[in-house]
Amino acid sequence: MPETDLSLLENAARAAGEIALRYAGGAAQSWDKPDGAGPVTEADLAVNEMLKSDLRAARQDYGWLSEECEDDEDRLAAERVFIIDPIDGTRSFMKGDDTWAHALAIAERGEVIAAAVYLPVLDRMYLAAKGQGATLNGEALTASARRDLSGARVLAAKPSYDGSNWRDGVPDLSRHYRPSLAFRMSLVAQGRFDAMLALRGSWEWDIAAGDLIGREAGARTSDRTGAPLIFNNARPLLNGVVSAGPNIHGALIDALAQDGPQGGEIAPKYS
Repeated sequence: MPETDLSLLENAARAAGEIALRYAGGAAQSWDKPDGAGPVTEADLAVNEMLKSDLRAARQDYGWLSEECEDDEDRLAAERVFIIDPIDGTRSFMKGDDTWAHALAIAERGEVIAAAVYLPVLDRMYLAAKGQGATLNGEALTASARRDLSGARVLAAKPSYDGSNWRDGVPDLSRHYRPSLAFRMSLVAQGRFDAMLALRGSWEWDIAAGDLIGREAGARTSDRTGAPLIFNNARPLLNGVVSAGPNIHGALIDALAQDGPQGGEIAPKYS
């Protein structure tokens, strides 16, 4: 029986974890990318090489977009495209933390249809396929049903709480943080947090997998203006990301200022 897109991503994510764990705990050599694009390690490149080789061999007609590859515009003509972050949370990985992840997605005509986010140190495998729900290690996920924005548990970096990002000041939110955007979005899908925010421009590879996992768990995802996320753009940068339980997503978008300075900034090409 042919391997489904979801099982293909799951198996590839587990293989990525095996490679990355060989370098974990600060063992990987690292260096800075040009133009202030942040750090990269030999583990990022080893994982990327394996994923590109194995996934493209399995789906030769799919396009390819990865943080660690030079962009190939041929992907724009492909009906389906892999969108890959070999290690999401490279700085966390370099420090020996446990919350870095492999984020793998397949988009079809701009919409993510299969996704895997895997945290190998914690052995957490988040999976989703369009119309089939989202799971964590085989257990179904359901996003938060919270209705009151005040007191909501929100994952976001400190710059998101700058007052200029909000219409009438920052709401009374319970503030939390994880370094990996893919993990933040998966935690919202899991219902452990009510929402997550990234208000700067967000690279597609950081959020594609988490977008589907959240939506299949019942969360709503959008850019910072509330517009749907569309993937495989010529410039793979989106206007931030907001993922939240369905009852507070609208209130969160309404509370955001749409002309704040963060909206026009571009996130570093890493997370």
